[in-house]
Amino acid sequence: MTAPSPFGLSDIGQIAIVVKDVDRATAYYRDVLGFKFLFGAPNLAFFQAGSVRLMLTPAEQAEFDHPASLIYFTVARIDEAVKALTARGVKFRDEAHVVHRTEAMELWMSHFHDCEQNTFILMETRAK
Repeated sequence: MTAPSPFGLSDIGQIAIVVKDVDRATAYYRDVLGFKFLFGAPNLAFFQAGSVRLMLTPAEQAEFDHPASLIYFTVARIDEAVKALTARGVKFRDEAHVVHRTEAMELWMSHFHDCEQNTFILMETRAK
């Protein structure tokens, strides 16, 4: 007899981002951040972020009424991404900077807030 393989979660299907104003956040995520708008429902908006769907929603209960978890978005060229988003009105909390180095690569990051004060991070892995 072989033991069953242990269960483990792997793929993320959807992330809910708590917002106060769904219409304002929808315009921001579509027009400023450039996410592909999928569809809306009463007081909800859905976007595609690679293989993950983002759902903008007001908090359903008071205990969930706080900023989202930190979400890291992978970009090919962080300097170009920061420049493009800054031109669209995004306010970055810091310059793109190295947060980790190995002999083979550097990990670069830059933090920003969305229009609802959720903190997000752009990240690029650069080969040396």
